Amino acid sequence: MKAEYVNSFYKAAKEVLQLMVDIEPQRGDLKLIEDLSNDKDANVELGVIGDLKGKILFSFPKNMTLEMVKILSGMEMDKIDNFASSALGEMANIIGGNALTLLAQHNYTCDIVPPQIYVGEYKPYSIDNDKALLLPLSTPIGEFDIVIFLKENK
Repeated sequence: MKAEYVNSFYKAAKEVLQLMVDIEPQRGDLKLIEDLSNDKDANVELGVIGDLKGKILFSFPKNMTLEMVKILSGMEMDKIDNFASSALGEMANIIGGNALTLLAQHNYTCDIVPPQIYVGEYKPYSIDNDKALLLPLSTPIGEFDIVIFLKENK
């Protein structure tokens, strides 16, 4: 997997989180993974089609999700309901769209498929590629992961 995939998603996540919730994520060490089970409370899966194909998975803990929604909406919440999951899905969608715009600068033309949001349930994720990259990110309000399952479709 190429560095521009990871760098595009990291840069997009950093910019979107700074703009929307005024937090700056710090990048952790990349991990190559062969299988994935979500251990976070809220997961957003984006499909990618075009020159690259695969999935991007954003995984957030409950407390971080609720804090981001509070910052965005000004509303205190105690559970991840439809409003909170919709806000999280939209944020992931914006990060994904921005990352694909950055990838276009490397001559990859791609689109994203609307997000699938999974809250509070175990969901096994299959990896169509042999391996995926796990990009852990740390913020003042919690840690989350971006898992990148992409391969060239050329």
